[in-house]
Amino acid sequence: MLQPTYITGEITSKSMDYKHFSHPHNLIIHRVYELGQQVNCSGCDSACDNTTTAVHACHQCNFFLHDHCANAGRYVKHPSHQPHPLILLPHPTYAGGTFICNACGHPGKSFSYCCTLCEFDLHVGCAFLPVTVTHQAHQHELNLFYGVSVVPRRGSNTDLEYCNICRKVLEGRHWAYSCQKCEFNLHTACATTEVVPGLYHDDSPACGAAEGKSTVADGGGGGGNVVEVELTEEDIIQLYRLQMLAQSMASLSTTG
Repeated sequence: MLQPTYITGEITSKSMDYKHFSHPHNLIIHRVYELGQQVNCSGCDSACDNTTTAVHACHQCNFFLHDHCANAGRYVKHPSHQPHPLILLPHPTYAGGTFICNACGHPGKSFSYCCTLCEFDLHVGCAFLPVTVTHQAHQHELNLFYGVSVVPRRGSNTDLEYCNICRKVLEGRHWAYSCQKCEFNLHTACATTEVVPGLYHDDSPACGAAEGKSTVADGGGGGGNVVEVELTEEDIIQLYRLQMLAQSMASLSTTG
């Protein structure tokens, strides 16, 4: 059963504004059409163009968040990175000021779910991709895989796998939606053009994307649910510090 997540900020009943951890000023909740202008989300760098949903705004800083970016939990245990929890960071911690998403392979410079110890990062939207989708280009349901199984097709002289929509290469280390029965594979972005962005988790026991070459039905890949846990601000800071400390110790051990 799909269930939405909810705002974890402090909302005042009189002004309907609240404090979000990523910004120093209170944010006011609007409908997009009330702003009277096109704005971009400061959390995912994409347009806030759905007039039926809320946008969270600090007008003096030109800072805006999609409803689903503002609602993103501060901490998740994600099945694609089972060794460590992922912490929601408002900005990348890397020297270049950007990160590369381990799901889609595209760069980001705003919100990310990050394991600093492993340098593992996910866009907020990628972290909450649905485990199955349907697409008008294919008759079967497509399953999310944490990595593409690269198998040379019959009569092919290449071991590259290509997206059946955009015809560009599917990198084996990145996530994809697949119908393995038909050898039909799509980039996550190509497969979810018809999916409304949002933050959901599936609490059914059988839920979970597959990793590598195994499918959920084969019993391989681990799979699992995205689990959001409510932590205090102090808990989040302590968890982040522990990850940073472990990362520093690992760096010293390799250089020493």
